[in-house]
Formats: sequence, structure tokens, C-alpha cells
Amino acid sequence: MIIELSFSSATSILWPPSMPPVHQASKNLCQNMTQADNTRSTNKGKMIQSPVMERVQAILQKEMVREFLAEFISTFVMMVFGLGAVAHMVLRENTLGSYFAVNVGFGFGVTIGVHVAGKVSGAHMNAAVTFTNCALGYLSWKKFPVYVLGQFLGSFLAAAAIYFLFYTIMEFTNGNLTVTGPIATANIFATYLPDHMTLWRGFLDEVFLTGMLQLGIFAITDKRNNSALQGTEGVVIGILVLIIGVSLGMNSGYAINPSRDLPPRFFTFIAGWGTQVFRAKHWWWVPVVAPTLGAYLGGIIYSVFIGWTIPREPQIMENPTEYEDHQLPKTMPHHTTTPSLASVPVPTSNKSSIRPVPPSNDSIRIQQF
Repeated sequence: MIIELSFSSATSILWPPSMPPVHQASKNLCQNMTQADNTRSTNKGKMIQSPVMERVQAILQKEMVREFLAEFISTFVMMVFGLGAVAHMVLRENTLGSYFAVNVGFGFGVTIGVHVAGKVSGAHMNAAVTFTNCALGYLSWKKFPVYVLGQFLGSFLAAAAIYFLFYTIMEFTNGNLTVTGPIATANIFATYLPDHMTLWRGFLDEVFLTGMLQLGIFAITDKRNNSALQGTEGVVIGILVLIIGVSLGMNSGYAINPSRDLPPRFFTFIAGWGTQVFRAKHWWWVPVVAPTLGAYLGGIIYSVFIGWTIPREPQIMENPTEYEDHQLPKTMPHHTTTPSLASVPVPTSNKSSIRPVPPSNDSIRIQQF
């Protein structure tokens, strides 16, 4: 009996009853194998994905690439909202949409586009605006094709998205895609000259409207003038587009943007509307040339008559001693060989006569160039 008790106590010390030693060893072995497999899979994933991801990140961080993607996405967003509003108006014959709704769609589509890409590329979303910024020296010419390519691609894909989303286009036309007539649907994607307008009157109309757009954009974003509050520029520019459409858009459909008109027109040419999209009243080139000319003229008018006439306010430095220290030559040593006043014996009677000389002016004005 004593032997049995001794043996049981010894076994209880060596092998706890809750975990037999064989089971514990097998569990530890399984855990080690699992950790080793996870480590190998992680290292394998890093070896395969890490160089690729680093290469992709390096490409996406390039300035030209970021600006291209910003213009592409912002233009896509603007065009989806705008063309979707037009599709509602055309396909339901003003029952689910209206001309005012089209203006709201394009106006606030511009607002969202500005919020998407404003800090990256400026969110031009308009080849005429990009041309004006390059021509007036606000943007490098080498970025012009990058911006325009992004805008055209975003606009083209937005037209394709609207075409596939609104499948009722085929039901509305019974499969007959036409450019003019009572069941015309090409005007969902691009502008076409109405019957009451001539070609050159439409050309002048587009020049004038785009000039107003560019002048308004410069006024809204000019920090030296009464610009919009920071963060509200997108809303104000969207309201500007809305006002132009409501008040002046009847004559030519206010394309005012080559990136808004030409890529969707090219999409309709591919999608089945045919060459008539370019032949109808020979209008196709006007929304490309006239907005570019109008935006340039509007930018010049604002720059000459408003921008150049704003006086430049001088900067005022509150501490003139900082200005004096700034004017010291950089080669001047910090310690001169002239003995300081502390080393010169001064009689006690004359100590009160030594006073610091105040500066001649309270502030120093520096002209800002």
C-alpha cells in the first residue's frame, strides 16, 4: 500500500493528470509546424508581392500619374451625374427628368469632381480650362496632354457606363439609334445644334459661355480677390455651372467643355449611331474649338482688368530688430575684437546718462514682390 502511494505521488509530480506527456509533446509539435508553415507562407507572399507592390506604389506616387488619375476619376464622376440626368429627361420625355434637373446634375457633378481631385490636380475636368491655365503660365505645357488624356478617357468611360446602365435606350428607339428626329437619343451623350441656331451663331454662343465660365472660375479661386471660402470652392463652381445652364444654355446646349462633348460623341459613333454624329450640321468641331477660344479670352479679361489691378499689400514686420539682424552680412563673426561696454569702467554718476536709442520707426514696411 505504501509502495502504491509513493508511485502514484511520483507519477502525479512527473505527469500532471490534466495533460499526458505524449499529448503535450504532440501538441507542441503541431504548433511548431503551424508556425513554421505560416512563416514560410508569409515570406513567400512577401517575396512575390512586395516587389510588385513597391513598383506600383512608386509609379502611383509620381506627380504626372497622380494628376492623370485625378483628372480621369473627377471627369468620370462629373459626366456620370450629368449624362444620367440627360438620360432621365430624354428617355422619359420630361416625366422623370427636366432641363433644370440636367443643369443640377452637371453643376453638382462638377462639385463632387472638385472634391475628388481638387488637391491633386486642381480638378480641371475641362480641356479648355487646362489650355487656358497653360497659356497664361499657371500650368506647365508638358502636363497639358496628361490632363486632357485623363479627361477624355474618364468622359468616354462615363458615356459607356450610362449606355449600359440605361438599357431602355434600345426600348425607347425600338433598336433604331438616331441622331435627329422625335426619338433621337444621341443627344444624351453630346450636344447638337437646334434648328433655330446657325453654325456661327452657335460658335459665338459657346465662346461667350465658356468665357463667362473661365472668368468666374478665376474670380472664385483668386486668393487676392474676394475668393470663395476655403473648402467651398467646389460648391460655388458647381453653382456657376448651374447658373450658366439655366440662364444661357438654350441656344447650343452649353457644351463649354471639349472633354464633355468629344469623347461621348466618339463613343456613340462606335456604339451604333454611326457617322451621323459627326455630320449633323457639321457641329462636332464647334464644342472643341469655341470653348477653348472662349476660356482663353475669359482668362485674359480677368487677368488684365481684375487681376493686374489688384494692389499688392506690403508686409509689415512687427519686430524691426529681426529685420536689422537679417540685414547683417552672413560672413560677420559673432564676436568682434572691440571690447564690450561691460569691460569699460564707467563712473557711477554717468551711468544714468547711457540709454538705449529707440528705433526711428515703429515698423518697417517691405514691399512684397
